[in-house]
Amino acid sequence: MVTPQQRRVLVVEDDETIARAVRERLVAEGFEVLVANDGAGALATYARAHPDVVILDRLLPGLDGLEVCRRMQAARPVPVLMLTALGEETDVLVGLGVGADDYITKPFSMRELVARIRALLRRVERAGLLARGDGVIRVGAVEINTAERRVFVHGVEAQLTRTEFDLLRRMAERPGQVFERERLLSDIWGFSEAAATRTVDSHVRALRRKLGPEVVRTVHGVGYALSRT
Repeated sequence: MVTPQQRRVLVVEDDETIARAVRERLVAEGFEVLVANDGAGALATYARAHPDVVILDRLLPGLDGLEVCRRMQAARPVPVLMLTALGEETDVLVGLGVGADDYITKPFSMRELVARIRALLRRVERAGLLARGDGVIRVGAVEINTAERRVFVHGVEAQLTRTEFDLLRRMAERPGQVFERERLLSDIWGFSEAAATRTVDSHVRALRRKLGPEVVRTVHGVGYALSRT
């Protein structure tokens, strides 16, 4: 079981007021917290300290959050929670596409932020346990290698983020079954809030772009299902 005392969080935020408030709350929750105020500082701290999770602002001076996330994931994959003041869907999808696992829009509550961080850490722990198996799941043209966390469509490998893989795997366990958005939030992200279902929608759109538009079926007003064909 994940305990906060064992986990190191890197907070990357150029607004000193927000950074200080986040740091104080996480320290109070028992986390070890490091803070960087720009992209270059974030990458240097990341390389030196090897944090367990990163809270990353989308807009930063110098290197922006997207480029910082891309470089972090290329160096050593890490769960990333992206902070954004941008409500446009395109910006959210770009962030998810470069390796962010989740996002939260400013202004946010500290309680929700802490819950999201703990959920990310639980997912990493759970993924490590699942990866000890060596099964392959095939659904139509999609092949999922659960041990290596690799996905192929018609024999061609698709590059998925950690969250996209977990979401696909969950639906692939019961192909054709309709999963409610709230259930997917609970299963993958570790919380279930109706207001956060847009997170699921964004990741499903990303999966469709990478795997094909027909792979995940929408059941309007209910949720999503992995197509059998």
